[in-house]
Amino acid sequence: MKRYWNDTTVYSQPDAAELRKKAHESITSAKKKGRAYEPVVARTRRGSLCESWWGQAWCSNLERYADYYSRLERGKSYVRSGAVIDLQIRDQKVEAKVQGRRRTPYKVEIRIGRLSEENCQKIISRCNTKIASIEKLVNGEFPEELKDIFTEEGGLFPSPREISFNCSCPDWAMMCKHVAAVMYAIGIRFDENPFYFFGLRGIDVDRFIDVALENRVEQMLKNADCKSSRILNTEDVNTLFGVL
Repeated sequence: MKRYWNDTTVYSQPDAAELRKKAHESITSAKKKGRAYEPVVARTRRGSLCESWWGQAWCSNLERYADYYSRLERGKSYVRSGAVIDLQIRDQKVEAKVQGRRRTPYKVEIRIGRLSEENCQKIISRCNTKIASIEKLVNGEFPEELKDIFTEEGGLFPSPREISFNCSCPDWAMMCKHVAAVMYAIGIRFDENPFYFFGLRGIDVDRFIDVALENRVEQMLKNADCKSSRILNTEDVNTLFGVL
């Protein structure tokens, strides 16, 4: 008798060599059609996928929130196999193509919620006390001393409820291995350009820096007339140097 639940199909998982071969074929095919892909290349063979503290912090944040250990591990192997053949980061949105078992790459889309005005101002206020860090931002650097500001709760990293994603693969899991691969690949992109942090949260980095500097100057002007205990008056100077 025919039964309803009688699908016993088992899908084999492609190994690294097969993924690399198919990924190369997809990139070559796209190039012939005039489409330029931007593949993600993992520079490490083991351990962390990222080299910078900000890239590593992104991956740690992902692992701290996600409850899909097996999916995450499979996602890592996909990244190292070169399966993320294209990844584009735009304002609050990531679009990627991930090579899988099928010849046609899967399409992955990840959306990140905009950083709230309250949290944005909170971060700017804390930056005001780190003027040297702001100067580094102006020079296109991402200062490590701002690490806590961006990784703490309410910082620049998104919480799970601020992330949504979908994949064109037939996997019913909430986070499939292709999405996991793209999430890790974002961290590798951060190695290349940490200012993607800002774009993903809907922040114009130039305006962010301008506001932080203006607030710092405003704060300094407010304190300009405040007498400091570290400044000696004329009488104290005379006493100190024995001047009559």
